Amino acid sequence: MKLLEDISNDTLLLINELEDILKDLDTDMVSTKRNNQNRTIKQIVGHLVDSASNNTHRIIHLQYQPTPLIFPDYANLGANDKWIAIQDYNNYNWNDLLQLMKYTNIHITNVIKNIDTSKLQNKWISALEDQYTLEEMIVDYPVHFKIHLDEIKELINIKIF
Repeated sequence: MKLLEDISNDTLLLINELEDILKDLDTDMVSTKRNNQNRTIKQIVGHLVDSASNNTHRIIHLQYQPTPLIFPDYANLGANDKWIAIQDYNNYNWNDLLQLMKYTNIHITNVIKNIDTSKLQNKWISALEDQYTLEEMIVDYPVHFKIHLDEIKELINIKIF
């Protein structure tokens, strides 16, 4: 399906852009520059790993579990900051973290391309009790990724267009 292919390709472009920006940054900058959520660049990159991992699980579960699905919500109610802290991303080896971010996100693009399109309207119920279809989740994935790409660009003073 073209939608799935487009989302996958858009995400791959964003992954490559982020990798190009981050690969030559020094460890001090990525460990100390903080956004308005008090996250360092390393922690933002770690959050992108968590996002890919959690969304991969949601996408898979939404294709074989009864709908609507109640699935643990790591992103709301402060849980994503707990994930970041517990995994200690700020002390993670920078090159390893970059590779982890790159390949967990490449993996989700493959998962997205292979979604059973008859399941796109299956629903997930968030911790805030909002319902999202599988289609809404995957359409939002590159949007969410770009939000974090743009905040990293701001932190390292790259102009955003």
